[in-house]
Amino acid sequence: MQIDQIKELIQLLDQSSVHEMELETSDFKLSLKKESQQVTSTPVVQTQAFAPPSPASQVVEKEEAAEGNVAYRTITSPMVGTFYSRPAPDKEAFVNIGDRVESGQVVCILEAMKLFNDVEAELSGEIVEVLVTDGDLVEYGQPLFSVK
Repeated sequence: MQIDQIKELIQLLDQSSVHEMELETSDFKLSLKKESQQVTSTPVVQTQAFAPPSPASQVVEKEEAAEGNVAYRTITSPMVGTFYSRPAPDKEAFVNIGDRVESGQVVCILEAMKLFNDVEAELSGEIVEVLVTDGDLVEYGQPLFSVK
C-alpha cells in the first residue's frame, strides 16, 4: 500500500461517521481509530513488513512559551527514521530558523529502510527552533521543529 493510499484512507475516516477501521493484507495490518470528536485520528499501525505511517500521525502539539503569551507548536515525526534537513549533502536545508513555512511545504526528509520520505508541515508559521540535527535517529511523534 502506498502512502498516498493511506493518506486517502485517513481523510475518508476523518470525514465519515465511522470511528474505527481495519485493513489487512498479506504484508501488513492497518488499524485506524478516532479517539474523540476532534478532526484528527490516531492511527495504530502494526506491520509484518514496512508500511509507512500517514501524515495524520504528524500530530501538531500546542505548547505555551515561557516568555509572553506566544503559542509555539511543533512539527513531529510521523515515523521512526534518520533525520535529514537537506535533500542532498551539497544542497541548502529545506528550512532554517526564521524561515516562514506553509502547510504542505517539505521541511525535512526521514530515511527508513533505505526509503526517503518527505515530511511536510501541517501548519503555517515561522520556524523558531530545529530540535534535531542531521543524522539523528528520531522516534515516532518526536518533535522536530518549533513553529511560531
